[in-house]
Amino acid sequence: MENQQLGKILIIDDNEDLLFAAKMLLKKYAKEVTIEKDPRRIPFLVNNNNYDVILLDMNFTEDTTSGKEGFHWLKQIKEIDPKAVVILITAFGDVEMAVKALKEGATDFILKPWQNEKLIATLTSASRLKESYDAVDKLSKKQKQLQSDAKKSYTDIIGNSAAMKNIFSIIDKVAQTDANVLILGENGTGKELIARAIHDRSLRKDEIFVGVDMGAITETLFESELFGHKRGAFTDAKDDRAGRFEIADKGTLFLDEIGNLSMPLQSKLLTVLQKREVTRIGTNKAIPVDIRLVCATNMPVHDMVMENTFRQDLLYRINTVEIFLPPLRERHDDIPLLAEHFLKVYGQKYRKIFKGFTVSAMQLLQRYSWPGNIRELQHAIERAIIMADGDELDSRDFFFLSAKPVADKISNPSSFNLDEVEKTTIQRVIDKNGGNISKAAKELGLTRASLYRRLEKYGL
Repeated sequence: MENQQLGKILIIDDNEDLLFAAKMLLKKYAKEVTIEKDPRRIPFLVNNNNYDVILLDMNFTEDTTSGKEGFHWLKQIKEIDPKAVVILITAFGDVEMAVKALKEGATDFILKPWQNEKLIATLTSASRLKESYDAVDKLSKKQKQLQSDAKKSYTDIIGNSAAMKNIFSIIDKVAQTDANVLILGENGTGKELIARAIHDRSLRKDEIFVGVDMGAITETLFESELFGHKRGAFTDAKDDRAGRFEIADKGTLFLDEIGNLSMPLQSKLLTVLQKREVTRIGTNKAIPVDIRLVCATNMPVHDMVMENTFRQDLLYRINTVEIFLPPLRERHDDIPLLAEHFLKVYGQKYRKIFKGFTVSAMQLLQRYSWPGNIRELQHAIERAIIMADGDELDSRDFFFLSAKPVADKISNPSSFNLDEVEKTTIQRVIDKNGGNISKAAKELGLTRASLYRRLEKYGL
């Protein structure tokens, strides 16, 4: 028989000789054996540890035959952990008591003195039952997450520009590793699609992908959402709940808008990432987790480190590989591809047939600055399709864009206002470098993050 096949065992009995003998017998088969003679410590032990099997004596000090105390403590264990695997032991067992024990939630029933082979066989069977409970529970949680994801609509990553080809190359290289990835880019650029593409091409592709919008989680719910909680840990904790880290075990965890976390929450997240284990609220049980971490933000996190609003050690932890996703205004070549894709998607959705876009419509789409990026383009085309009368989308169908600023090249400024001069210079250098932000930043003597902030400031 292989060692440590029984996992963690807890034995509660008021006979110290029996406890010692059981521990000596089982320690070569179990990962860990804990013995306890005082049943009043049961709530503390069960609340703060994960036991695979609990061996519980039925009779303690009050009497030696009724089993009343054993049933009381069995009920206590089940209230704390409904999936606990408990084997009751007694020197005065009979069929009636065994049947009652099973009805009360016990897994099995053995008599003292036991035969060693019989005890080990019973524990082995119980340990396997516990493994099946855990597997079913984890599968159920993952199924709920998958059903939630299935309700969301995701499109393939579309792009043929030089910037997107470079990103595809990075994805191909990083996906096969377990390196942590940080995706930077404005809202609406498709950061979650990139994260999913990494997962779908990784060795974890058959496991779950769990996405969390960190910007939508309040300070008070952060630990509960990410690390989970035990029933009764706080007012609304009516059931045990696994956090997103547990649900994502063996798969990929995507933390979106990570730049929005406060410093205290950053510290809590860093601790979990360093230890690779979580502790649910209301317990001291450390639960190991095996995840591939992908994070994203639209915030200039490198500048935030310099400003002491983002932890440098956390940044080192999450960005083994960094991907910058350019805004749509720097991907003019991709706009026709994206527009045609959304035309097909929403044409089918609303049962309308379109031949395509007029020249004027496509020129407008390519000249517009798209502050909302791909998401704005998607909604603009959906709106145009709903309202259009003809079989071809024209610039008039995008009247709601024509009143907004377009990305025309800026000529010489009409004044020597410093902001106007800086805006004009930045635009010219970006145009000169074909929209390549890295090259433009280098020529301007700026970091990419600093240039990115100026682009937002001037609406470029």
